[in-house]
Amino acid sequence: MAGTKTLLRALTGETLDVPPIWMMRQAGRYLPEYRATRAKAGDFLSLCYNPELAAEVTLQPIRRYGFDAAILFADILLVPQALGADLWFVTGEGPRLSTITTPEDVTALKPLSDIHETLNPIYETVRILAQELPAETTLIGFAGAPWTVATYMIAGRGTPDQGPAHALMQADRVTFEALLHRITEATIDYLSCQIDAGAEVVKLFDSWAGSLKGEDFTKYALDPARQIIAALKAKHPGIPVIAFPREAGDHYIGFAKATGADCVALDNSVSADWAARNVQVDGCVQGNLAPGHMVTGGQALVDETKRIVAAFSKGPHIFNLGHGITPDADPDNVQRMIDAVRG
Repeated sequence: MAGTKTLLRALTGETLDVPPIWMMRQAGRYLPEYRATRAKAGDFLSLCYNPELAAEVTLQPIRRYGFDAAILFADILLVPQALGADLWFVTGEGPRLSTITTPEDVTALKPLSDIHETLNPIYETVRILAQELPAETTLIGFAGAPWTVATYMIAGRGTPDQGPAHALMQADRVTFEALLHRITEATIDYLSCQIDAGAEVVKLFDSWAGSLKGEDFTKYALDPARQIIAALKAKHPGIPVIAFPREAGDHYIGFAKATGADCVALDNSVSADWAARNVQVDGCVQGNLAPGHMVTGGQALVDETKRIVAAFSKGPHIFNLGHGITPDADPDNVQRMIDAVRG
C-alpha cells in the first residue's frame, strides 16, 4: 500500500496534482467528539496514556474528514516525564514540570533503558492505529525536538521568550548541553520504538526554534535534528522524517539538506512564494495556512488555501497549517479548506 499513499509519495519528492492534506493538532478540542472522549478519560494525561482512547481520538478526524495522514495523539512532554521529571497540567494554563537546572538534576534523570516503562502505552496506541487506519492513510509518529523540550524542562512551563533556557545556556553551557544530549538520545529511542510499532513517518516539532539565533540555531536546533534523523535512518532505512523548526526564517533555507530531513514544515510567518523559491528547491515542504483561517472561514480561507496550493504546485508539497488548529476553530471551516485543496 505504501506506493499508493499520497503523503509518502510526496515525501519521496513526487509532485502531485493534488497535495496530500493533514492538520497539526487535527485531533483536538475543536471537535465535539474529542471533547466527549477526553471527558471519558478524565484528564489530558490519562487520555495520552490510554491506548484505546488515544487511538480513538486519533481516528476521529480521519473518519470525519478523510485526511491523508493521521498523527499519533500524544504530547511532546511525555519524554521528560519518562526521564523522571514530574509532569502535570493546570486547567486553562497548560503544562507544569519539575525543573532541571543543575548538573545534579541532569545526573538524576533516568537511564534510557528505563524510559520505555512510561512510554509503552504510546507504542501500543501506534500498534492499534497501524491496524485500524484506512489502508490509504499514512500514520505519523512524532516527538518534540531537544531544544523545545529543554525549554519546558528548564523553566518548568511554557514561556513567551524561552528566557530561562537561554539564561541557563549562557550561565552553564556544560549543564545545558548535557541536558540537550540526554533529550536527544531519549528522542532517538522513543521515535525508533514508534517506528517499530508501525509509524510510517515521524515528525520532529521544534516549536521554539525561532528564538535561537546565529550559531546557537546551528548548535541547538539544526545539529540535534541532524543527529536524530541520521540515527533513525541508520536503524530504519527509508523512514521519512518531517522537521518543523518553527519561525526559523532564513534558517529554513538549506535545513533539509543540512539535517537529512525529507520534508521541512513551514509556519505562516513566511510566504508560500518565498518558500517555493528558497526551501522547496531542496525537496518536499509542508504548510503553511495561517490557523486563524480555521476560525474566521469565509472566502478568505478558500482564496488563501488555493493561493498556497498554487505557489507550491511545481514541487512536492503536503498541505497543512502553519501551526496547530486552535480550540475555537469551526469544524466546518476544516471541510471548506479540504474542498478548496481537492476541488
